[in-house]
Amino acid sequence: MEKFVINGGKKLHGEIDISGAKNAAVAIIPATILAQDICRIENIPDIRDVQVMVKILIEMGATVRYINANTLEIDTRYISSYVIPYEMTKYSRSSYYLLGALLGRYSHAKVAMPGGCNFGGVRPIDFHLKGFAKLGASITNDNGMIDAQAESLTGGVIYFDKVSVGATVNVMLAAVKARGLTVIENAAKEPHIVDLANFLNLMGANVTGAGTDVIKIKGVKELHGCSYSIIPDQIEAGTYMVAAAAAKGDILIKNVIPKHLESITAKLRECGVTVIENDDSVKIISDRRCGNCKVTAMPHPGFPTDMQPQMTTFLALSEGTSIVTDGVWDNRFRYVDQLIRMGAAIQIEGKAAIITGVPKLHAAPIRADDLRAGAAMLIAGMCADGKTVIEDIYHIERGYERVVEKLQGLGVDIEKVNFPDEEPKVVTNSAS
Repeated sequence: MEKFVINGGKKLHGEIDISGAKNAAVAIIPATILAQDICRIENIPDIRDVQVMVKILIEMGATVRYINANTLEIDTRYISSYVIPYEMTKYSRSSYYLLGALLGRYSHAKVAMPGGCNFGGVRPIDFHLKGFAKLGASITNDNGMIDAQAESLTGGVIYFDKVSVGATVNVMLAAVKARGLTVIENAAKEPHIVDLANFLNLMGANVTGAGTDVIKIKGVKELHGCSYSIIPDQIEAGTYMVAAAAAKGDILIKNVIPKHLESITAKLRECGVTVIENDDSVKIISDRRCGNCKVTAMPHPGFPTDMQPQMTTFLALSEGTSIVTDGVWDNRFRYVDQLIRMGAAIQIEGKAAIITGVPKLHAAPIRADDLRAGAAMLIAGMCADGKTVIEDIYHIERGYERVVEKLQGLGVDIEKVNFPDEEPKVVTNSAS
């Protein structure tokens, strides 16, 4: 079993380059299905979620060629199936975007409910299905296979009762070739929604309003291939910002869009961290124990729920009492037990964490409960006294490219170690 081993207590220093946005990549790769042509995608992060999505496209009949580790050429002309079984979707939550892409191309999609991060609660796709129905699709659920089909898709007005990134993406994918005008109200505004819209428009779609709460899509008859470069990863950048603030140090984070980081920057500055913004980089300087603050995870442009575990870990080491509230997903705080094992003083009350800062954490065997909780465990390990061993690291590798090499470049003492699997204990009955 592969695990991360961290010898904590090292201050961070140096420079780091941020990879392409995971959340944009896993939406844009399925979107190439709509082109029925060749697309060249640059700044693709080399992570497990991307590898899973590429494998699915290949099994569907697409030809995928790696120009280099971060550039893909995807030919979707010869995809012939609209059915995606569970064996292909079980490793990635974002595989549900294949529903919208296949529905947009064939007016029919049959896709198994996906896997991915499990926060201990239900992550329904009701909003996705509601959107498809508004476009004229009939929806059935056959033993976990979502079957969406229509004679032809027709634009309509879709209002989401709650902001949903996934539903916004899926409806965008389904609507770009639907007849007439589609209007998505209370749409998600995240940077990767804008990135997807830019990509679709470059393929010949007509999408306006991305980045606001109303997105309008005028259907077109066909799309074509294009070349496109994905935006930098807002969450990866934020993770390293918080890591530098928690473990102390002076680092320059390059290849970022500072505007995408404003909510993170604001909270770090509120706690006393120095954040210097440049055109395409941010510098983090932290040389003392920081102060406390209140954080509420909200849809963009609010503080991202995907940064909540990392921020909670930072605040566990800050002075005073902090409160972090996150109602975006159920049970998003289940990773807190790992921090408490390391000496953190955190109490969960409903959807809020009450954090009393402690001067230090202590090494312990811990695990990555999900992708972003895994990032929080990395930060905890960097700050803890002694040797921290993190298991279930596949969660972390789903979303962070070359994380060991990048952290080593900042002076972190971290290795990826292959431990032998534990043998089951044999119980014998001894004679009395």
